[in-house]
Amino acid sequence: MTDDNRGSANTPQDDVPPREPQVSGETAGSGGLAGIGFAAPDAPGTMTDQPVDQLLVPAAQPASPATYGTEQPPRPGFVPHDQPPQEPRGGWPPPPDPRMHQQPAPQGWRQPPPFQTPPPGGFGGPPPNWASVPAPPNRPRQGPGFGMLAVMAVIVALVAGAAGAGAMVLTGNGGSSSGANRSVNLGGGSSSGVGIKSRPAGTVAGIAQRVLPSVVTIKVSLGNGNGGTGSGFLVNGGYIVTNNHVVAGVSGGGSSINVVYNDQKSSSTTATVVGADPNTDVAVIKPGSTFGLPALTLGNSDDLAVGDQVIAFGAPLGLSGSVTSGIVSALNRPVQTSSDTGGDGATLNAIQTDAAINPGNSGGPLVDGQGRVIGIDSAIATLGAGSGLGQQSQSGNIGLGFAIPINQAKRVAETIISTGKAPKQTKIGIIIDTQYQGNGVRIAAQGPNGASSITKGGSADQAGLKAGDVITGFNGLAVRNSSDLIAEIRSHAPGDKVKLTYQRNGKESTVNVTLGQ
Repeated sequence: MTDDNRGSANTPQDDVPPREPQVSGETAGSGGLAGIGFAAPDAPGTMTDQPVDQLLVPAAQPASPATYGTEQPPRPGFVPHDQPPQEPRGGWPPPPDPRMHQQPAPQGWRQPPPFQTPPPGGFGGPPPNWASVPAPPNRPRQGPGFGMLAVMAVIVALVAGAAGAGAMVLTGNGGSSSGANRSVNLGGGSSSGVGIKSRPAGTVAGIAQRVLPSVVTIKVSLGNGNGGTGSGFLVNGGYIVTNNHVVAGVSGGGSSINVVYNDQKSSSTTATVVGADPNTDVAVIKPGSTFGLPALTLGNSDDLAVGDQVIAFGAPLGLSGSVTSGIVSALNRPVQTSSDTGGDGATLNAIQTDAAINPGNSGGPLVDGQGRVIGIDSAIATLGAGSGLGQQSQSGNIGLGFAIPINQAKRVAETIISTGKAPKQTKIGIIIDTQYQGNGVRIAAQGPNGASSITKGGSADQAGLKAGDVITGFNGLAVRNSSDLIAEIRSHAPGDKVKLTYQRNGKESTVNVTLGQ
C-alpha cells in the first residue's frame, strides 16, 4: 500500500486516483475552480520551437490618409448689376456710364458672377458699389533729382551691408546656407562601449547576467517526427536538471537530445538521460560538454515567503534566453498535472508565481532575489470550457505558474545521479476513502479484498491511526483533500518526522509520524 492508495469502503483498491478529478487544460482543477486545470507547459509530441515569424503578432496596418477637399477662396459679395451708381468713396470722379463707354475687360480677369442675395441682416453695412477703378491721370515722365539719387545710394549701401552680414551668418556653420546640410545635435547620451553592460547584483538585470549563461535550451527528437523544446540548468558535476516530461520518451531508436547554451555563440552538444522520476517530474541529463560554464547556486525553498521576488528563465515558445519576473504568489500549492504519456502525471507541492511561464519554460530555473535557484518551472494553469471567462481554452501564461520547490527537486536529483534511479515514493501506509465528501482525508474502512486499509507496521500503524480517522492537518498546514495530503507526503523524504492532525469520533488529536517508503 502506498500513501496515495485510495479505495472505497465498498470497492477496495491498491492505487485509486484521488477523489479530486485529475485536472488538465480541459477539466476542473483540484482547487474547486471550475474550468481551471493544471498542465505541463510542454511535453514530447508538441513542437514549441516554432519560427519566430509565426509567433509575433503583425503590426496594425497604417490608416488610409485622410482626403481633404480643395479649399476654395472666399467669393466676394457683389452688388446687383441694376443698382444705380453711387458717389464713390475716396475722391475719385464718378466713372463714365458703361452704357456710353463700353470698355473691354482687362486681359487676365474674368467677369464677376451674378450677385447673390445677401443673408438676412445684410453684410454689416451698405454693400460696396462695384465699379471699375479709373486709371490715374497721365503725367509727364521726369528723371530723378540729385537729392533722390543720394538717398537711393545710401539705401543701396545699407542693404548690401545687411546682405553680407546675413551671408556670413548662414555660411558660418559648415559653410553652407542650406538648413538641410547643417549639423544638428539633439542631445542624449552615447554608448561608452560594446558588449554587456554591468548592472547592480541585486537587480533583475544583474541577476540575469549571472544566471543566463548556465541556462540551456533542450531540444528533443523522438525519432518519429515528434519532439519538443524545454529548458534546464547546470548543476554541480556537469549535470543538467530539467523536467521529466521534457525528456520523457527518449530511449534510443533515433531519439536524441540536443542542448543549446545561451552564450550567443550557438554552442550546442548532445546529451543522455541519467534518470527521471515521473512522480515528482524531475529528470537529470548529462551533456557532452559544459563549455566551462558555471553551475548555478541552489537556494532553500523552505525560506520563501509569499511576496518574495522571483525570476523565471527558459525558452518559452522556443525563444531561448527569455527572462520574466514576478513574485511568489502562494506556497505549498497542491498541483496534480496531467500526463501526455499515459501516466498519472505528477502531484506537486508547488510554488505558485505570477512570473510568466509558457510552453518551453519547463525545466528552467526559478531564482530568488539573489540569483539562487529555489524552484524548477514545471506547470501552468489552463482555462478550459466552462470557465466562465469567455474562452474555449487557453494554454499560455495567465499569471498562474507553478514550480517544484528546489529542496524536493535536489533530493530527487541527487538520488538519480548517485543511483541512476528515481527514489522510492514516500508513504504513510494508508488507503484513502474516495467516497468521503467532507473536509480532510478519511482512511478507508478496509483495503482490497477485505484487507486492512492500514499497512501493518507502516508509518500510520506505528502512529496509532485507525480506519475511519479523518486527517485534517500536516505539519500545521490544513489538509482539505487527498491532493493536499499526497503533495505534502511526496515533498518529504522517507525518514522525515512530521505531525499529523486527525479527528476520531468528533475529537481532534495530533500525532508524530515517521514517513516510510
